[in-house]
Amino acid sequence: MHELNDPVDALIRTVSATVVMPMFRSLSAEQIEEKEPGDYVTAADRLSEQRLIEGLTAILPGSRVIGEEGVAADATLLQGIDDGLVWIVDPIDGTGNFAAGKGPFAIMVGLARDGVVEGGWILDPLTGRMLHAVLGGGAFVDGARVAARGTGAELPLAAIATRFLAPAVREDFVARMEGRMIDAPIPLCAGEQYPRLVLGINDVALFWRAFPWDHAPGSLFLAEAGGRLAHFDGSDYRVGDPRTGLLAAASPALWDAAAAILFG
Repeated sequence: MHELNDPVDALIRTVSATVVMPMFRSLSAEQIEEKEPGDYVTAADRLSEQRLIEGLTAILPGSRVIGEEGVAADATLLQGIDDGLVWIVDPIDGTGNFAAGKGPFAIMVGLARDGVVEGGWILDPLTGRMLHAVLGGGAFVDGARVAARGTGAELPLAAIATRFLAPAVREDFVARMEGRMIDAPIPLCAGEQYPRLVLGINDVALFWRAFPWDHAPGSLFLAEAGGRLAHFDGSDYRVGDPRTGLLAAASPALWDAAAAILFG
């Protein structure tokens, strides 16, 4: 898997430089659509995904690509995501931020074999920071190996994404956190949230939506750095699992402590 890093890294950076960044803050109103309330897609998302599909299948003949925007147009593309070699692509994660002309946003690519994520890449186009992870081979930021370290705060800094939670569940979580966790800002971009867990900015994050393009690369990056991502019941995340609700933490111990607070 390490041998794929250079060509995939180069492809993602090329798409960022030739598609995503030239369209940043240059979109017309007609180039921004709302798939559902608060969920946006832009012309940049679609073109980025097209270029990534072309490049990734050329890098690894015999593979196929499942991208967020392709699935939005044809949900049957998700079938067989846990069968064979599958690239999982989010052409612009944090599209709402991108469409508003602000960061963070990211380009995210994961590679799964029979449902197990073996490689992951997350580029921050604004800074050029590249996250990379290889199953059993470590997690890297701009080529330097990293280990998750947590914030060291007395109370866990928790980025709890409540937007898609049912009101009663949201209120319950807020009440449980009182005096036991510190509410941290939400970046509205999974491609930024995962590095925050590894780089000592956040201790815990909660996601309700579990779409594979949002979590495939970040889940591997976090795990290889020593953190943990799992469903609320403690079962491991897997890209073919349709269940919602994920809890992420900078270490297994922080995961257990957060689960005891939120679900205990």
